[in-house]
Amino acid sequence: MNILISNSSGEPIYAQIVSQIRQLILNGELEPGTPLPSIRQLAKDLQISVITTKRAYEELERERLIDSMVGRGSFVSGVNREFLRERRLKALEEKLAEAAAESRMLGLDKRELFELLETVYEEDEQA
Repeated sequence: MNILISNSSGEPIYAQIVSQIRQLILNGELEPGTPLPSIRQLAKDLQISVITTKRAYEELERERLIDSMVGRGSFVSGVNREFLRERRLKALEEKLAEAAAESRMLGLDKRELFELLETVYEEDEQA
């Protein structure tokens, strides 16, 4: 498992870990039952605090992407990837509804909102 941490990112380190492991699971690169590195080992490998890796694993557990067992370690959950994708799509729809409401309050029309979304999307791809 190859996780890259960016110190220049505005995103907290634990969130970077969560998003990268989440993506590996959703893409099928980490199959259900796959063991993850221990919290201590991941902290050592990434040269970060154990507290940070613990927080990332706790977030992944809350999302039901991993299961942790005392004395055995953490493993990719057997949760259906399509179910997880649907949950994430629902969350995205909620954020887009908020963005649409905010754009109306600013007086933007759909075309302007789409242009703004396209700009943000392209900037994110380049980052």
